[in-house]
Amino acid sequence: MSRLIISMWTTLDGYVAGLDDSMDWLLADSDLMNYELALVEHAGALLLGRITHADFASYWPAVAAGTIDADDGNRRYARRLDQLDKFVASRSGDIAAWPVTQHVTEVTASEIQRIKDRANGDVVVYGSLSLIATLNAMNAVDEFHLIVNPILLCKGKPVLDAHQPSTRLELMECRPFSSGAVLLRYAALTTPATHE
Repeated sequence: MSRLIISMWTTLDGYVAGLDDSMDWLLADSDLMNYELALVEHAGALLLGRITHADFASYWPAVAAGTIDADDGNRRYARRLDQLDKFVASRSGDIAAWPVTQHVTEVTASEIQRIKDRANGDVVVYGSLSLIATLNAMNAVDEFHLIVNPILLCKGKPVLDAHQPSTRLELMECRPFSSGAVLLRYAALTTPATHE
């Protein structure tokens, strides 16, 4: 059965970007690239918001085609992204061109189940904070993969905002990378926690 996996790079204090969307604090290494490759190799689909999809569509196909210089790991990752079914949550329907992309007008429990049923593997969500908030509020997330970078940003954009319900998580894996970043892989428990 397909899992819906949120994969996010965060700071130690839980921010995914600076207030100006800056992400110059990210630390990448070959260990992390191996994790990213394994994640998409076991995936059957991507579920993205309109802006994240547009960012990916403007970069990764060019890496896959060799028009942007990249190492072998990034090129393999890019080629795998090209192959995956891509579902884009967008009310406007104004989505970037990228092969095997489908428009999702409204994110509902039945639509998420349809995507999971169709995917030949896990469904991976990158970026897309409003989409992640919707999925979390629906209890639709099976796993959170948080790649915690060793920095305190002290201000920025959080993974989830204060209006979200609490969600209980169960630690499944804690894996340090040579850069100092750490993968924390959590299963989302089916019964949401209450606000305390």
